[in-house]
Amino acid sequence: MPALIRVKAVLLEASRAGKKVILAGNGGSAAIASHVAVDLTKNAHVRAMNFNEADLITCFANDYGYERWIEKAIEFYGEPGDVLIAVSSSGQSRNILEACHAARRRGFASIVTCSGFSPENPLRRLGDHSFWVESKAYNLVELTHLFWLLALVDLIIGRTEYSASPGGAVV
Repeated sequence: MPALIRVKAVLLEASRAGKKVILAGNGGSAAIASHVAVDLTKNAHVRAMNFNEADLITCFANDYGYERWIEKAIEFYGEPGDVLIAVSSSGQSRNILEACHAARRRGFASIVTCSGFSPENPLRRLGDHSFWVESKAYNLVELTHLFWLLALVDLIIGRTEYSASPGGAVV
């Protein structure tokens, strides 16, 4: 898939420049963001993070509103040259859309979006690179996002088999 190859290059370029990847999502998409952030960091050696700490979410949502909590987190933690991977099955989650706008204002190198449902969803239009699933079934959309993002990790690693444990054998 050529789009995965292009995003691989974006992530590696950001990593070589000492920048990070920030992943954001809600619900199942937040779980995807967590999983991929850990695999990017540990296995692909691309520094990545997400904002899934309950205290951060509830503090920022309380102080800035739920629609703006990820935007504010990006303002506090994001740096010019970082990359945002924004995941929303519907592509309509207001807080994810605001996160994209914040990333643009902060001078992020790139925004990668993962969405589904309508091909005209607003998130899809905000990405420099957009992965869209032609389905309205949440589980199918989320599973496809997870598959694509983990395939991206494997492309960065560059091997089909590798150990998930430090220095351990392939199991």
